[in-house]
Amino acid sequence: MTKQELFENICRKKSFLCVGLDTDIRKIPAHLQTEDDPIFAFNKKIVDATAQYCVAYKPNMAFYECMGAFGVQAFEKTVEYIRENYPDQFIIADAKRGDIGNTSDMYARSFFEHLKVDAVTVSPYMGSDSVTPFLQYPGKWAILLALTSNEGAQDFQLVPDNQGEYYFEKVLRVSKSWTNSDQLMYVVGATKASMLERIRMIVPDKFLLVPGVGSQNGSLEEVVKYGLNDTCGLLVNASRSIIYADKTERFASRAAEEAAALKRQMEDALIKYNLIEA
Repeated sequence: MTKQELFENICRKKSFLCVGLDTDIRKIPAHLQTEDDPIFAFNKKIVDATAQYCVAYKPNMAFYECMGAFGVQAFEKTVEYIRENYPDQFIIADAKRGDIGNTSDMYARSFFEHLKVDAVTVSPYMGSDSVTPFLQYPGKWAILLALTSNEGAQDFQLVPDNQGEYYFEKVLRVSKSWTNSDQLMYVVGATKASMLERIRMIVPDKFLLVPGVGSQNGSLEEVVKYGLNDTCGLLVNASRSIIYADKTERFASRAAEEAAALKRQMEDALIKYNLIEA
């Protein structure tokens, strides 16, 4: 999916919501536990309930890989189901890969040729040769970890150099020079929204994947105020606040309600900043 196609879908659906499919089998409603594949059964219901309100899905690979081959198969079935039934959705594998070049090449092949997702999250710590294999696929995206919302972000990402540049800012600046850098997006935690002004000074035209709105109490209003650009430039992710809004047989309808509420706020923001008409 190209940047223009993603923006057009945002305008059409009046939403820049990404639903995180962090599906923990221990939290799936009890009535689904008897299904042959309870993970996929849960995901299918969530996707059917929320697809009209979002433009992207972000399954977190850890929640699938911890189940071994069974979990990976559930991931593959989920991606295939979204592709077949909601082809306008942007699918992000939240895998946080990043290794030496030949290993990253295998990761890229896995996600883009076999699993057929649109994007994969990548750690930039090992530098350009660990990322560029993900940038060799037209229409596919590498989403670099830039500024995350966890407490440990202080350890490296927010350490300044002698010129006062934070490490995360160096990641943004240096990565812009890489071959095919137009296929880069960046992860910026919603709880770090105060830094978005600095981020937009370096990457004004890039899409940012922003987790942390919802259960982590990130402010959507602040994210929009400081992060929105003229092609929206935001994919705001909510996971637990949507998919675990209810643990009964009403879980899917409650997920839809939570997604719809966020979508309404996003529609208001898109109108306020003149990206769509009222």
